[in-house]
Amino acid sequence: SRPWLRGLIVANATAAVTDDARQLVHLLRDRGVPAIAGLDTRALARHLRATGSQRAVITAPNDGDPEAAAAAARDQQRWEDQDFVAQVSTEAPHDVGAGGSVVAVVDYGLKRGIVRALVQRGVRVRVLPHNVGVAEALAHDVAGLVLSPGPGDPARLTGPAGLARAAIADGRPLLGVCLGHQIIGRAAGAETRRLRYGHHGANHPVRDLTSGRVQVTAQNHEVEVVGESLPASSGFLVSQRNLNDGSVEGLRHRTLPIETVQYHPEGSPGPHDAMEVFDRFVERLSA
Repeated sequence: SRPWLRGLIVANATAAVTDDARQLVHLLRDRGVPAIAGLDTRALARHLRATGSQRAVITAPNDGDPEAAAAAARDQQRWEDQDFVAQVSTEAPHDVGAGGSVVAVVDYGLKRGIVRALVQRGVRVRVLPHNVGVAEALAHDVAGLVLSPGPGDPARLTGPAGLARAAIADGRPLLGVCLGHQIIGRAAGAETRRLRYGHHGANHPVRDLTSGRVQVTAQNHEVEVVGESLPASSGFLVSQRNLNDGSVEGLRHRTLPIETVQYHPEGSPGPHDAMEVFDRFVERLSA
């Protein structure tokens, strides 16, 4: 319902050329989002590839001095110190769809595509706020639980990790997507760490370690679950890996109906190769 970007950098501005571009300009102005054009974005991307993500500010051309701008960037709050989830989560529970089984989805930054994918599979989705308690998330009429994608560092989300531990112990079908995957990984005892190069885009190849099948996936994250830190006693195993850098892309429980994926099966935008993740989850509701 609103843009969450805090700034936009492009190589060339085409506001006067296409309707889409004009609409984007109006949206940025209405929302007070700063934007700048005419930069060598390839050089900027190469710099960030070499140095990693950094804090930054956007200034107007010839406005102020570089040292002051650099100081302002350093004064920005660090990524890992910000509670992004509280900013983007719904404030009140609400239901979507009129299907039979109720699936509770905890909103840590939920995308509409996930809700749409579940409703299309015949379930009623109950969207819950990020700080929901265990009793409400695992109410008697809830057939399964989904921990949604979202922004930020999972290491600071102690409440959601506690909910994930309770859900694992409960034994009902559980699905974690992106941030939800990381939260479940931490609840299982694994560590998480920030990737040197975050995964962003719609063309990340992922291999299923059981079938050997490779799928092209959409991804947008800065953190990975450290597979080597996953305790053997947790009952979880690494189920999928990224073919570009070998990072963990999925977990599953050996005996319980629990699966997690680091990527976005619903795309939105992006490929739909992995939509079967939702098929498997819905099938487990009636197993």
